[in-house]
Amino acid sequence: MDILSVLGLIVGFGAILVGQHLEGGHLDTILNAVAMLIVLGGTLGAVMLQTPMNTFLRALRRTSWVFMPPKMSASEQLEKILAWNQVARREGLVRLESMAMDETDLFTQKGLQLIADGAEPEMLREVLESDLDLEEEDDIQAAKVYEAMGGYSPTIGIIGAVMGLIHVMGNLADPSSLGSGIAVAFVATIYGVGLANLLFLPIGNKLKAVVASRTRLRMMLIEGLIGVADGENPRNIESRLQAYLN
Repeated sequence: MDILSVLGLIVGFGAILVGQHLEGGHLDTILNAVAMLIVLGGTLGAVMLQTPMNTFLRALRRTSWVFMPPKMSASEQLEKILAWNQVARREGLVRLESMAMDETDLFTQKGLQLIADGAEPEMLREVLESDLDLEEEDDIQAAKVYEAMGGYSPTIGIIGAVMGLIHVMGNLADPSSLGSGIAVAFVATIYGVGLANLLFLPIGNKLKAVVASRTRLRMMLIEGLIGVADGENPRNIESRLQAYLN
């Protein structure tokens, strides 16, 4: 669990609600189901229109990374790489095929399988880096879905506010309802700007940060696997990968 993401949500939305209370406002004045429907529905529809299906579904799957990012530990990965290297030097590269089956990560499995199949280091690097580039690009595009939502949301909020004002203008015969009607109309603007800056844009940026960390760990894995395929001395591999630990 990413505690910082949870705290960010609590602090961000909490500060607005507490500020509303301190100013003498009531919670029910900023709660409006119709305004929320307009903002969320309009934003979601615009993003669905511009996004390919695969990218949209990938974005939904990657949302969990904001609060539960994939387990990433450079030190643990280094230990695994050194263990693979010892097995390969002692029992031969073919032994890594059975070890590949014990790995849950498909990228790691593929790398070990390529080594066991006798792939040359340069071919190993080319294949894995190509897979990494494609994976990273797909995840970045998924993160951009939330960035797009952050871009559309304020504008949809303004549309909701204008629609509310049109409704108010149609009821000018009742001056007593004008104040509350205008207040409700601007709730849509609050939703649009608030969701963009407190939810959608932060989620997009957080996903990009997770993808960058994951890519860095993948690069470390590739370098380590190449060292294993080359039959390098464990100390040399550890020395070369030490930079990733920092």
